Amino acid sequence: MKKFLLITAVLLTGSISLFAQTTAPAAQKIGFVDSQTMLKALPEAIKAQGDLDDLTKQYYAHVDSLTGQLQQMYNDFQKQQAKMNPNQQKDAQQKFVTKQQELENFKQQKFGQQGELAKKSDELFAPIKERILKGIQDVAKDEGMSFVFDKTGDVVLLYADTTYDITYKVLDKLKRGK
Repeated sequence: MKKFLLITAVLLTGSISLFAQTTAPAAQKIGFVDSQTMLKALPEAIKAQGDLDDLTKQYYAHVDSLTGQLQQMYNDFQKQQAKMNPNQQKDAQQKFVTKQQELENFKQQKFGQQGELAKKSDELFAPIKERILKGIQDVAKDEGMSFVFDKTGDVVLLYADTTYDITYKVLDKLKRGK
């Protein structure tokens, strides 16, 4: 009887451990990339950023010009205010307010969330980001990864072993054009 219980226990234990091994989920591989590193290394991204920087400089030059005009209008008003009648003062103040509004409208049109700079950035970087994403997906599939995080994104990556950094594999794939 003891022998029967012992054999049953051994078989039962072996069956349970075998069942646990066959039904346990496979280990999942996780990788990460540094998208900023990729954007700084890809020639088309560098060119797009340069184009965006040039456009930004043009817009800031116009802002500086309008700001200079405002400052000049203010200085002129301060110098001539004593010589002006009330109607002239009111006209000068109105012109100043109009110029201020022009400056604020320009800033909003160019630098606002829906401004021309944001739209141009989307236009220039959308195809580059799509290409990077495709490269990430290809490398992740080749490496058998279940998840890939971007350490420069909103996801907080508190620690990452560089063994799982596929940034340069993706860059290599993108640069080779495969």
